[in-house]
Amino acid sequence: MQIRPLDPVADRGVVWRLLERAADYYRLWKGRAACAADVDEIFENIPPGCDPALSHRLGFFEGAELVGVAELSFGFPAESDAYLGLMILAPHARSRGLGPLFLAEVEAIARQHGAPALYLAVLEQNPRGRAFWARSGFTPTGVQREMVENGIHHRLFRLKKPL
Repeated sequence: MQIRPLDPVADRGVVWRLLERAADYYRLWKGRAACAADVDEIFENIPPGCDPALSHRLGFFEGAELVGVAELSFGFPAESDAYLGLMILAPHARSRGLGPLFLAEVEAIARQHGAPALYLAVLEQNPRGRAFWARSGFTPTGVQREMVENGIHHRLFRLKKPL
């Protein structure tokens, strides 16, 4: 197993294959299977006010197979904070202890940048995700946001973990 930065050119194909396998999450979130624009989002999206040069796109590999992706940015919600915009594992990689390993690497990078806390948002419709984040030490901040994605209404809860 290896966790390493993703290259936006060289790793596009493996990211696309991961998103295809993680169709269950994309159907929950976007009401559709993943598409090429979702690969672009992996490499380009950052929270408001964050510096793209400080963002990390990490890949979790088992051999040559990409089984997980994480996007970590700095400067949201406050300037000193870290924000985990996405962490997704392929279905066959879930419930095998890989999520905590991947998260530990994300947290280590956030600590190296001096972030006092790691934030993320979780969909109300994702009970397995909410349970994972709770087991991992994240607690609700009280901030909620409503959004509509492809006609699907979502409520997102912002969570925080002190580092």
